Amino acid sequence: MNINDLEYYHELSKVKNFSKVAAKFNVTQPTITNAIKRLETELQTSFFIRDQSHHEIVITKNGQQFDHHVAIILSELEIARKDIENNQQQQIRFGLPPIIGNYFFPPLTPLLMHHQLMTQLEVFEHGSTELLAMLRRGDIDLALLGSLVPLNYPRLTSTTILREPINIIVSRHHPLAAKAKSGIYFRELAKEKFISLDEGFVHNQAFRMMARINHIRPRTIYKTTDVHVIKSMVAENIGISYLTSLAILPSNDLVQIPLLDSEKPEFLISCVRRNTAAFNDAKQTLWNLLTNDSPQ
Repeated sequence: MNINDLEYYHELSKVKNFSKVAAKFNVTQPTITNAIKRLETELQTSFFIRDQSHHEIVITKNGQQFDHHVAIILSELEIARKDIENNQQQQIRFGLPPIIGNYFFPPLTPLLMHHQLMTQLEVFEHGSTELLAMLRRGDIDLALLGSLVPLNYPRLTSTTILREPINIIVSRHHPLAAKAKSGIYFRELAKEKFISLDEGFVHNQAFRMMARINHIRPRTIYKTTDVHVIKSMVAENIGISYLTSLAILPSNDLVQIPLLDSEKPEFLISCVRRNTAAFNDAKQTLWNLLTNDSPQ
């Protein structure tokens, strides 16, 4: 069993046409046919049935199951290739969502500079959802990710390093500012105008979750990927928002109102890596420092 045979098989499972597969890989059609025969002989089963009347092929149940495994194998091989290339470059591909990058990460930089890690970081800034996908594809080595629950995915190792509440944020001039000490129920906000983070951000998931639990449809007047824009608009009393307390600084002209709901999400920060990745000394040191897994 060789990699080329698996690549031919996986493509044939998708397009179900020998000629198209041969054209894609710039080989002859008999090359594809022989590759499939080798796999079927080795595993003693039939993966495809030719429908001569319609000039098509149909994948068998065994073929579908085998393709599922082949897809995983090819994906892991691609990730391994990326890891090897990156280890040779001595760069650390590091995922950092905007809120975590702006409000949690900066105090850590002196420690990372002391260990000579900052110059090795190649930072990728996206929402946590996109960074998680990049991590699983092997496009980055490790990441600090935001989530509402502890992360638990196959082939990933995750350590939760911080939990922060998510509060309602209003201008000091908003009538709701008076509830800063007493708190508020989310259902009381049904008629408010919200300014929220865009899709792909954990806060958007938390917002939809609270709306669903309370059976309301909050009015969202603006979405953005920039937390600073949200805070500026809220400070101008254009609308309210739903943000983690981590993103609110004393210098912001904003008021935080805690939610009184019994069911309410928290903003979790986790350090995440693929457990199949071979870490060099620099990556391991970064992981240890972020997770407090070794003396500093």
